[in-house]
Amino acid sequence: MARFGDIKVLSGEEPLSLVNHFYSIALKRNFNAKMKYGQQAYDFDGGIMTFMAPGQVLRIELEPGQELKHSGWLLLVHPDFLWRSPLAKKIKQYDYFSYAVSEALHLSEKEESVITGMMQNIEREYRSNIDRFSQEVMISQLGSILTYAERFYHRQFLTRKINSHQLLERFEEALQAALARQTGMPTVTMLAERLNISPGYLGSVLRALTGKNTQQHIHDQLIERAKEKLPATGLSVSEIAYELGFDYPQSFSKLFKTKTSLSPLKFRQSFN
Repeated sequence: MARFGDIKVLSGEEPLSLVNHFYSIALKRNFNAKMKYGQQAYDFDGGIMTFMAPGQVLRIELEPGQELKHSGWLLLVHPDFLWRSPLAKKIKQYDYFSYAVSEALHLSEKEESVITGMMQNIEREYRSNIDRFSQEVMISQLGSILTYAERFYHRQFLTRKINSHQLLERFEEALQAALARQTGMPTVTMLAERLNISPGYLGSVLRALTGKNTQQHIHDQLIERAKEKLPATGLSVSEIAYELGFDYPQSFSKLFKTKTSLSPLKFRQSFN
């Protein structure tokens, strides 16, 4: 646990790349450098939160002669610290640990105050005399931070309606274009790359706006196309399945029945 103001000053002659071995939760203000996860870069000019999972690569870049200036909080949690706690499994389910830097969480003043308060609680506990309750208390505070972050991200998806709905429209266009090409079933990763966002962020926005994740949207469109083809063509069920990108006709038939309560053949026969 550290305050950014206490971290070693980095000069422009020292670009830093590192592999993160911790869960990293950062609340930053007045950050004057560029940060990259892979090829994604972002400039920070307000109160924002970023999340990194173990194994991710972080690079910090400054202009020559520039010194790093920042404030806020940095919380590093080794996976072993969570061992045998419910949070050890749950922390892997938070999608925002896989978001790109450009998909950071922008906090309101009230939200920032909430997160700062919990960071301060962890710092006090960390610097106090350790007893058998210390780890449980810190894990409890960490769990609260993660839950609030999920709430605040959901708020961000909904309050930034124009950006979110534009993303939804672009996703639908990309999905329809991919299906029209008939070069195999579209994947979540492929669609996210076309939209230049991370798969996790795309899924979170879609869930917030529609209640469905990316894969469910893909399946829905595949079934709609199948419903068009079954009564209007003489193609067999297997031929339609392969045309839609399924490797196995059985998988197509199972999905079709799950979505429509009818097998593809029963659906076709209903039009006769």
